[in-house]
Order: sequence, then structure tokens, then C-alpha cells
Amino acid sequence: MKNIEITQITTSPVQLIGKQWMLVTAGTPDKFNCMTASWGGIGFLWNRPVAFVFVRPNRHTATFIDEQPAFTLSFMPEQYRQDLVFCGRNSGRDVDKMANTSLVPATTPAGLPTFENAELVLECRKMFRSTLQEADFIDWSEVSPAWYAEDNPLHTLYICEISAALVQ
Repeated sequence: MKNIEITQITTSPVQLIGKQWMLVTAGTPDKFNCMTASWGGIGFLWNRPVAFVFVRPNRHTATFIDEQPAFTLSFMPEQYRQDLVFCGRNSGRDVDKMANTSLVPATTPAGLPTFENAELVLECRKMFRSTLQEADFIDWSEVSPAWYAEDNPLHTLYICEISAALVQ
């Protein structure tokens, strides 16, 4: 993979995250977990390029994110859609995601886990972490029934500096 400037990414973040989806991958090259996510964004905050992602605290990947200073967001070509579906529906606590998908683990130049299959990888250094709170929603009734049943805890928001953007 080669480094590019973040400004060279021409695909809309709404398309990348909301439609194409991403794998949030955290841990070390020897021990990591990934999860599919379609909530988040890419922008500019605190005078730097940032990505923000939302992860439920009960997700296996959340433990890996919290243990490391950085993680990756990997964007796959459409041919890997079923692998993304599998990684979103199955927990790394219960299954070996690498054995059950065609994803090929790789390591970024900074030593972060990602995948050879990715067409775009963002290295993300954590800067901010906060758990969403019911009291902070303007209209909780609009969000609550659809996304936060009793067995679905509120997400943790991570805001990260994009320290590198890599493409094939």
C-alpha cells in the first residue's frame, strides 16, 4: 500500500461509510479483531483531518480499541460485501473471522492491523472518547426505539486523527 494525502480521497464519506461500509480493526498484528461499521464520518476538527466512529461497548472490538492508541478503518471493494456482512453479524469472541472469510490480514507501515483486500485504509490515532447519553439527545423518542433497545447499549464515540491514508 502507498501513502496518499487525505485530500486525494475523492469518494464521498457518506458513500464510503454509509454505503460501502468499513472494517474497524484494532489490536496488534498478532492479536486483533475487526467489526463492520456503517456509522461514522470523516472531516476536519482541531485543525487536523479526523474520522469519527461509533462502537457499542459490548462489541468484542471495543476492548481492542480501548487497549491501543490507534486502529484502522479499512474500505473494501464490493466483492467483499459478504465478508463484511459476516464480520458485522458474528463476534470474534465466538468465531475466527479470518478462517470464515476471504479477508487477508496485513499490517500498515505504522504496525496497525488491516487487510490486503482493502482499497483504502485510514490509520486513526484516538484523540477523544465519550459514551452517548440519553439526556444529551434532543429527541430521544426519535432515536431510542430504532437503535437502543434494552439489549443494545448506547454507542461510544471515538474521534481520531487520521495519521495516514493508504491505497492499493
